[in-house]
Amino acid sequence: MLVSITPVAPKRPEWLRAPAPAGANYRDLKSLVERLRLHTVCESAACPNVGECWNHRTATFMILGNVCTRRCGFCAVGKGAPLPVDYDEPNRVAEAVESLGLRYAVITSVNRDDRKDGGAELFALTIAAIRERTPDCKVEILIPDFQGSHAAMDTVLAARPDVLNHNIETVPRLYRQVRLGARFERSLDILLYAKRGAPGIPTKSGMMLGLGETESEVLESMRELRAHEVDILTLGQYLRPSPKHLPILRYVPKEDFDRLRDAGIEMGFRHVEAGPLVRSSYHASEAF
Repeated sequence: MLVSITPVAPKRPEWLRAPAPAGANYRDLKSLVERLRLHTVCESAACPNVGECWNHRTATFMILGNVCTRRCGFCAVGKGAPLPVDYDEPNRVAEAVESLGLRYAVITSVNRDDRKDGGAELFALTIAAIRERTPDCKVEILIPDFQGSHAAMDTVLAARPDVLNHNIETVPRLYRQVRLGARFERSLDILLYAKRGAPGIPTKSGMMLGLGETESEVLESMRELRAHEVDILTLGQYLRPSPKHLPILRYVPKEDFDRLRDAGIEMGFRHVEAGPLVRSSYHASEAF
């Protein structure tokens, strides 16, 4: 069972280990990202899979700068006043996708609550730039909530991404601590709006476990996602980026992830990726 427990930091289990970032492909990709002045969620959010993914020459590009306007308690991305929008950034992302020979690209962003469209325009421009340079490349976008703007959603849907991802991150009870400035119902609304507006585009969402949620809360959130016609689900272990971030209340064992994956398939999700090191873009092309 996934149960709430007192906030005493548990010892990190030996089985929760990821390969250290190293290798020729890792160094090549790091050099490419630096040369093109790009950001990746792999580095900015301290993803544990950066070594594995970069050695397979895959990365999740983060557009709209490297400073977020929200202060979510789990996220390692820098917070503060955002940078001006760089309208050449979509072209540089497309160049990186072409250079890597990607056939599946994942694009995400910081929250940009300073902009009326939340940055939707840059998502659309990035999709178009990738398609121009690498027409066969599938594009998954991992979007913020755009403060619930349907007009912003129309902008990204008009660009026809191959997958539209938006993470609910946690259960509704924990939103005040985990997703400051977000609302569970708002996230569900934009996922359903995407499905109704573009039925042919698969929708996707994900959650972190280990923040104090109960198994019944996780299952209920999964049922809500299915009720809002989400196709693909990811479930992973929350890993604390620094002592300033929310504490880990539990390390969830693999057998619990397996049970939740099976429950998700029974609920009707087309694909469920679940495991301690799973993140929303982990094995994204396989899920597609």
